[in-house]
Amino acid sequence: MAGNLTRAEARERARQLTVESYAVELDLRVGEERFDSITTVRFTGLQPGASTFIDLHGATVHKATLNGEELDVASYDAEKGRLPLPEISERNELRIEADCAYMRTGEGLHRFVDPVDKKVYLHSQFETADAHRMYACFDQPDLKATFELTVHAPDEWKCISNSPAVKNGNTWSFEKTPRMSTYITALCAGPYHEVRSEHDGIPLGLYCRESLAQFLDADNILEVTRQGFDFFHKVFGVRYPFGKYDQLFVPEFNAGAMENAGCVTFLEDYVFRSRVTDAVVERRAETILHEMAHMWFGDLVTMRWWDDLWLNESFATYASVLCQAEATRWGQGAWTTFANVEKTWAYRQDQMPSTHPIAADIVDMQAVEVNFDGITYAKGASVLKQLVAYVGLDNFLAGVRDYFTEHAWGNTELKDLLAALERTSGRDLSSWSKEWLETSWVNTLRPSFEVADGKFTSFEVIQEAPADYPTLRSHRIAIGLYNGGKRVKRVELDVVGARTQVAELIGAEQPDLVLLNDDDLTYAKIRLDERSLNTLVEGGISSFESSLPAALCWSAAWDMTRDGELRARDYVQLVCKGVGAVKDITVLQALLNQARMATQQYADPAWVGEGLALQAATLRSLLDGAEPGSDHQLAYVNALSQVAVSDGDLDFLAAVLDGSAVPQGLSVDADLRWTLIRALVVGGRLGESDIAAELKRDATASGERSATTCRASIPTAEAKAAAWETILESDAASTTLRATVAGFQEPHHVELLVPYRERYFAEVGRVYKEWTFDSAARFANGCFPVFLIEQETVDAAEAFLADDEVPAALRRMIVEGVDGVRRAIRNRATDQA
Repeated sequence: MAGNLTRAEARERARQLTVESYAVELDLRVGEERFDSITTVRFTGLQPGASTFIDLHGATVHKATLNGEELDVASYDAEKGRLPLPEISERNELRIEADCAYMRTGEGLHRFVDPVDKKVYLHSQFETADAHRMYACFDQPDLKATFELTVHAPDEWKCISNSPAVKNGNTWSFEKTPRMSTYITALCAGPYHEVRSEHDGIPLGLYCRESLAQFLDADNILEVTRQGFDFFHKVFGVRYPFGKYDQLFVPEFNAGAMENAGCVTFLEDYVFRSRVTDAVVERRAETILHEMAHMWFGDLVTMRWWDDLWLNESFATYASVLCQAEATRWGQGAWTTFANVEKTWAYRQDQMPSTHPIAADIVDMQAVEVNFDGITYAKGASVLKQLVAYVGLDNFLAGVRDYFTEHAWGNTELKDLLAALERTSGRDLSSWSKEWLETSWVNTLRPSFEVADGKFTSFEVIQEAPADYPTLRSHRIAIGLYNGGKRVKRVELDVVGARTQVAELIGAEQPDLVLLNDDDLTYAKIRLDERSLNTLVEGGISSFESSLPAALCWSAAWDMTRDGELRARDYVQLVCKGVGAVKDITVLQALLNQARMATQQYADPAWVGEGLALQAATLRSLLDGAEPGSDHQLAYVNALSQVAVSDGDLDFLAAVLDGSAVPQGLSVDADLRWTLIRALVVGGRLGESDIAAELKRDATASGERSATTCRASIPTAEAKAAAWETILESDAASTTLRATVAGFQEPHHVELLVPYRERYFAEVGRVYKEWTFDSAARFANGCFPVFLIEQETVDAAEAFLADDEVPAALRRMIVEGVDGVRRAIRNRATDQA
């Protein structure tokens, strides 16, 4: 990572100076590899005479002047990204003239050439600390300043940044911003297609590449945007603070989205050039609202250091789902999606050896990069949902409003938020914080009861925690009793300690199903008693009147499968029996993915063929009965493409592709064609010439990515070798790396991956040292031999980790990978038993 600033260095620099302003001038007309960057920064020295440094990575520094005195540019370390500043004064002006490099990894200022029309597009991505790839700065979140940006660009380009601009010839002059952190500054430039609108006095802009303009569904995006502003204005009590609000869908983005103040960037895949299910539209809406919530949580009020990254991400996740549930067409179904997607992610992450508290200990920038995970986002949001159940939503939002008012434009720590919530709720949250924010792992809740004459004579909730993470927490939960899918009784209570009696259920009739954590109030794994599990297996899971309890039961069954309490084949059969009744498309897609994963990774290898055949047969049957043109129809075809291995199933997919047997209402558009082609490539039906022909038909950036994935999926040793060489080309674009890894790691042909286990461990240390962090992490995570589920993989990982010199962030990635293999080995043994 550029500079890898440590927490200790950041604290020391914050003690030495405060920053007033940046004036940044960029010239984007000088070439295809580099651009000119001139920075003038004014700052106050709090310890006159002290020495410090400014960040600037990968640049050629031509001249640097501090308070009129030229600095020795030979002291600049381009690899570490630092220019020493000796003997700062009380009042300082620093000017640095340099040229910087365009990036192809999605970090810094990224440059992309559209294969359709050869037009050039730029976008920035600075989180966590890559602003200093574009301009010299003190790149840490608590050294806020104002920014004035001037950009010289080609005639036909548009330039978009955090504030409005005036264009004069080739020059774009942007208004001075409010005080903000470096990581949320931004620049996008190129011949972007633009849609303008306005809401509640806020100018709105949407942007995408010109070649995608026909697919930009601006009405839907703007509708969600307006709903978000209205809701957040109402509940946050502070108006949107940045004047204008632009949203840009940019090519080759290396994340889902980024909350640059007033200039939000999104993964371009959110411009749907082909038909997608409503689950994908819902996910895009959540992302839009998540980034908008960041305008308050993160941009207006910012964590002091990355220990409190959760103050940004957990709050934005919770607020976005709350907004979806209260102010959009998805309604309370948004919480069903949250339970089935976000919380599943959180539970998985929290049970790894790399688990960490929500309020983490971040010693340097490499540590925070691997903490953009299911704990920081999803567990944190789940715990906030639990806190709301504890203090009440009105008290919670009142505390949030006080927090924004008190700390606007400043930096905060955990204690600042807790103080605001304590004032409005009247509760002491110190013990809550210790239980939920400062400890790791997830508790398990089990029902324990006795029955006589069909009625409960005793009922307790058992709370469990593993020996390594023994914290037993205080949970606010509901318990639901269900007969025939209908809730017949609900009680709400606090679960504290190892055993909690539920007096309200004594004398109640034992129902078909007992559901702990009904309404999903707390963060905990739940278990089903034998009768309740049998109810699900016998088809009861299809009878729920509401989607949320069904999703919670599905989640419980999946947790039991991952923990080895339910055989993988039994889970797959449960899914195949009940999935046809699932109406929620997000839950449906998650279940189909989990069933496939259970088969390929957790089931006895001798049963995998039978398991895939069972899923394919189920999907073929569901497809026959699906409503023409429905989301379910499309989801069934997509899922079938991932489990089709028999001649009959591959014949069917080939017939859909060539148009001879297309189900009524199914649109075989560009993206679905690539999905079918990849399935047929994996199945040995199509090869390189077919891929090339399809790419000629779809000569777009998306088509290039799909073709890359398909080539890497070809089931031959030669194709895997070529893919491996492409992966190891460190100058490959981030999207090329992603697409190649996706095809290389093909679970249908694990025998072809065996030679790459040794090669992976031989290369991963070098890759981590030499590549940028984002690309190195993608290699370390994406190429880990996760499908080689055998002791040899565990042994190879342990041998690698035995070296004390393995960097902490890389060590974490390897530890997580081998933990997944160990879990799969255990679950295969369970399935064989």
